[in-house]
Amino acid sequence: MNATALIAEDEPLLAASLQAELVSLWPQLQICASVGDGASAVEKGLVQQPDVMFLDITMPGMSGLEAMQALIEDWPEAGKPFPLVVFVTAYDKYAVQAFEHAAADYLVKPVQSERLAHTCRRLQDALSQRLQPQAAQPDLDAVIAQLRGIVGAGALPAGPASADAAPLQVIQAAVGNAIHMVPIDEVLYFEAADKYVRVVTVEREHLIRASLRDLEPRLDPGRFWKIHRGTIVRCDAIASAVRADTGKLVLTLKGHPDKPTVSRLYAHLFKGM
Repeated sequence: MNATALIAEDEPLLAASLQAELVSLWPQLQICASVGDGASAVEKGLVQQPDVMFLDITMPGMSGLEAMQALIEDWPEAGKPFPLVVFVTAYDKYAVQAFEHAAADYLVKPVQSERLAHTCRRLQDALSQRLQPQAAQPDLDAVIAQLRGIVGAGALPAGPASADAAPLQVIQAAVGNAIHMVPIDEVLYFEAADKYVRVVTVEREHLIRASLRDLEPRLDPGRFWKIHRGTIVRCDAIASAVRADTGKLVLTLKGHPDKPTVSRLYAHLFKGM
């Protein structure tokens, strides 16, 4: 069966070994990209739209689980079916969790040829079913629900803040030699921006040298909703949520022209009463 695959593995020798084994076991499989980190896996995955992705779970920066989350959030509405994902890990506990929640299969390092052959057969069967006349295409909503289970279970960890850390009341934003004290009640939303976070209020915005992952555990989840992997919005600052022509929800904020977009993963937060 002809198909395309992307490999994301931060250890070059393991990536080369996996690719060589795949060439031997599945000659018709074209490796369209091999990358060493999660961010590159997302970038190449969205461009190449492969049929299969082999994602190492514990890559530096963005993990395999986080890369899958990013791919789901940004996968083109009119693109190819979402790829079959195989997670690769050195830790059994992550393998089992990944397989149960969101993966087509999983592989434990060091990858054994016999186990990889089983995975190839499993993937070929799944791809064959997609090609059957009038076959139902994979339901991305089902994949999203499965990944949401991982997020809810804490497999995509937030920052290192301790469980008993007090919720933030004030954001201290440095501007030149000054420190601006921004009450948390005035923040409309937080948005990740490279190594910084944008702190947006009605009157202005600030850049703080932090990560959204570090901030999230210090925010009251009842008031601040994550609507995208890079955006957290104060829910009582939202005026409305409207579904655009693309199918995604777009938020209107009170007193501010910005219109943050809600990713598929968090659309379930917005339900009529």
